[in-house]
Amino acid sequence: MRKNKIAGVDTAYLRKKTVSFVIEGVPIELARCQNCTEDSAIRCKSYRTEIFMGDDLSKSVKRNNIINFAHQNTCKMRQKNISLLLLSFLFVHLSMHSRQIKVGIIPQPQSIRYLTGQFELDGSLAVKTRHDDFKKLLAVKGSFVDYSGTDKKNKQHKLNLVFDKSLEPEAYQLNITTKGIEIKASEARACFYGLKSLEQMLYAASKMINPALPCVEINDKPRYGWRGLMLDESRHFFGADVVKQIIDMMALQKLNKFHWHLTDEPGWRIEIKKYPKLTTVGGKGNFTDANADARYYTQEEIKEIVQYAGDRFIEVIPEIDMPGHASAANRAYPEFDGGGNEKHPNFTFHPGKEKTYAYLTNILREVSELFPSQYIHLGGDEVHFGNDKWAKDSQVKDLMTREKLHDIKAVEHYFLNRMSDSIAGLNKSVAAWDEVISANLPSRNTLVMWWRHDKPNLLKKALEENYQVVMCPRRPLYFDFVQHDTHRTGRRWSGFCPLDMVYAFPNKETTGGEYYLDDKVIGLQANVWTETIHTPERLQFMMFPRLSAVAEAGWTYDVNKDYESFKKRLKAMLAIYKKEGISYFDVFSPLDHREVDGPKKRK
Repeated sequence: MRKNKIAGVDTAYLRKKTVSFVIEGVPIELARCQNCTEDSAIRCKSYRTEIFMGDDLSKSVKRNNIINFAHQNTCKMRQKNISLLLLSFLFVHLSMHSRQIKVGIIPQPQSIRYLTGQFELDGSLAVKTRHDDFKKLLAVKGSFVDYSGTDKKNKQHKLNLVFDKSLEPEAYQLNITTKGIEIKASEARACFYGLKSLEQMLYAASKMINPALPCVEINDKPRYGWRGLMLDESRHFFGADVVKQIIDMMALQKLNKFHWHLTDEPGWRIEIKKYPKLTTVGGKGNFTDANADARYYTQEEIKEIVQYAGDRFIEVIPEIDMPGHASAANRAYPEFDGGGNEKHPNFTFHPGKEKTYAYLTNILREVSELFPSQYIHLGGDEVHFGNDKWAKDSQVKDLMTREKLHDIKAVEHYFLNRMSDSIAGLNKSVAAWDEVISANLPSRNTLVMWWRHDKPNLLKKALEENYQVVMCPRRPLYFDFVQHDTHRTGRRWSGFCPLDMVYAFPNKETTGGEYYLDDKVIGLQANVWTETIHTPERLQFMMFPRLSAVAEAGWTYDVNKDYESFKKRLKAMLAIYKKEGISYFDVFSPLDHREVDGPKKRK
């Protein structure tokens, strides 16, 4: 693909400077053949693809969603006189395709109304707005747009950001006419979403000979309020630059929740000043190398990333896993160790020691000060993997007698309720995995994440008990699952998680019924567990382009979803991924696109 712009060519034969069309979303124009002096070729504005008008158009082929025509004649062999009949056929052929997708935004907007004409682009956009919060959006780095024209004193502002209190939260209007661009919103967040739609359009337009945008009226708002991604950095640590790039790609596609899994068995990744050994000792090792140097985020780095995300209207939700998955913390402070087993040593926090609750509350207090989010995720999953020693521990037995707890499961629920009370005391709410449904945590203060795809009854139960729910079932929303049948590294469970299955979520088949239509379902997220993901390149390969499918699944209403349309629009997004240096999986050429290898065996 040429990165520079191709100069326009006058077409004297048609007595017009250019005659433009759109084929499958890619603008083309009639232009002079490069190999001769006659007006006998058609050139793709983005790819410089040419066909001769004397060629056999019936042998056209589709490649990369752009109509290319098989060359049956060479330039020397072409007919000098262009057949008017053939030219008419060409116009009909182009006109049929010109009615196809012209605006290639991911996620697909709620409505797009096409108008006559186009808005020609000539460099930076002079921006006008009277709303202070809207002005701040123009300073956010990472966009494809040059806003250097902001606040110029000329009267011809090309981009107008307008406050309109009649619009719903997160809803925006994007209007493009021949004279300029207008975005309307009732809040900065919604205006930001409008800008992200515009930026995708501008990036596509930048590849044209004469950059221009189609005149349109777009009205848009999200289906779900929670459109998220979870990243596990306990098993493998990636660092601030990788996280920021992920946040940028989330923002571009209007994802708004970043769930950060910072503690687990392999490593503790967040600095807690009251307990420094959590990182100096607990931060050592990862899933594939128990002896790896300590890797973690300082509190200053946490603040920086949280601010970076907040500037892009992405809420960061921290996860401090308990009472299980506590091995890294217990290596640092074994006095709070509740035991484990051979496969999962030091797996739990000790539920029978009062000091354990004070210790964890102190940790959560520091966490709450770092993250403005209303939620702190407590984990609460898979405790049975390593609570073997609880039943024989004298202090746990005393707790059971004192609190009239009949079994170890009741001890687990007691623990979760105690920590839920601590979070409430910090003016926060609990988020947790679906195991906590049976713990009877207060529904007003608890968000349940349904993850066990093989147990759709848990989704139903959570809703019946009045919990708000985020859907993140293993299939199709766990991105440690492979995405193509030829891939070797990654999980499978009676199948895997290909792009089309991600895009189709939610539906009856993947949720066990129509529970996903319940108003208490507030959204969905993809989860990226990193046992088999150890490098940024591998992370990108497993995450992209499935993240784009998640973005559309979370934003776009079913009536506007269409997988074939999505694939066409995805090509433009892949070009953006390539520009950003992202090692994405090419779903259009899967056999030609080598899988990024996973880690070797654990040391």
